[in-house]
Amino acid sequence: MTIAHEEAVIDSAAVDAIFAEARTANSFAGEVSEEQAHAIYELTKFGPTAFNSQPLRVTYVRSDEARAKLVGTLSPGNKAKTASAPLVAVLSYDTAWHEQWDKFLPVYAAPKAMYDVNPELAAATGNNNAHLQAGYFILAVRSLGLAAGPMTGADFAAIDAEFFPAGDQKSFLVVNIGQPGPDAFGEAKPKFAYEDVVRTV
Repeated sequence: MTIAHEEAVIDSAAVDAIFAEARTANSFAGEVSEEQAHAIYELTKFGPTAFNSQPLRVTYVRSDEARAKLVGTLSPGNKAKTASAPLVAVLSYDTAWHEQWDKFLPVYAAPKAMYDVNPELAAATGNNNAHLQAGYFILAVRSLGLAAGPMTGADFAAIDAEFFPAGDQKSFLVVNIGQPGPDAFGEAKPKFAYEDVVRTV
């Protein structure tokens, strides 16, 4: 038991499954149902984002043709595990996320103007908040009893050309999803201690 287990309002098994004992898997088995895929997003969407913007977009890759295209864009060490994972998600952000302001924050539209006139700010905000949502996505996967294998070893420009040729989305993460397969986990890697990272001012 750690202080995290003692202070959490969820039970110790949930703390372990989502945080303390969860590991990045490098091989996968089993199946991921459409219901589970749906549930991953249903949990992800509740995490906070700036202005409730929710810029994350999820592309589940299931067909053999799409999988082959995706695998071709990955770093060599990521190809085999992605080819065999039950489900793969490409995470991206909507490049025009602020154009849906009337859907995600209709009661307070004033800030939209600063994004309309500043494409760089709009892109940075979309990218940053989608990355935030990616963390929720991984925790959602774990909360369903599945393992996640997030990867940045990819040619994301090539992924965008294959999957988002209109330029309406920019990809930034590929996530393998499934039950852990044989030898899915290597040695546990060290984590920084509270004293190494946190200060109070």
